[in-house]
Amino acid sequence: MRIGVVSDTHNHLRNVRRIVEIFNASGVERVVHTGDITQAKTLRALSALEAPLVGVFGNNDLERDALETHCSELGFCLVDPPLHLRLAQREVVVVHDPRDLETMPLEAGALALHGHTHRTTSEWQQSGVLAFNPGECAGMMEGHNTIGVVDLTSLDVELLRF
Repeated sequence: MRIGVVSDTHNHLRNVRRIVEIFNASGVERVVHTGDITQAKTLRALSALEAPLVGVFGNNDLERDALETHCSELGFCLVDPPLHLRLAQREVVVVHDPRDLETMPLEAGALALHGHTHRTTSEWQQSGVLAFNPGECAGMMEGHNTIGVVDLTSLDVELLRF
């Protein structure tokens, strides 16, 4: 199973539309958003995804009522972090702030997804957990925006620039 991972869209609608195109072309089976959607109109743009969207709210998701209403209307599942998933027999935990992972007990081989820093990271922890942040996708500089695709069988990470 391959999942798309996106973070910190910050209501940059042109980039969000491009992200949808990339994930749809990649054939991911699920898209995980690690927070900071910002406004409900971003969820409208994400509704063109061909895969289900799940994820967490971030520190800049201040329009919670509107975001929650749109999630309900569009069939998206966004919650306060942490979000614990079991996908393809693998533990996946989703938070916004990577500091939330520091005290969280995770099984070896788990995938920990986060955002917040706007920096791409893909690091194996001593505990055998892969921590991944797809990085900046709301920037204005073409070719420097990134999202990720993770193969849950092998935990191979593919960084996609646009």
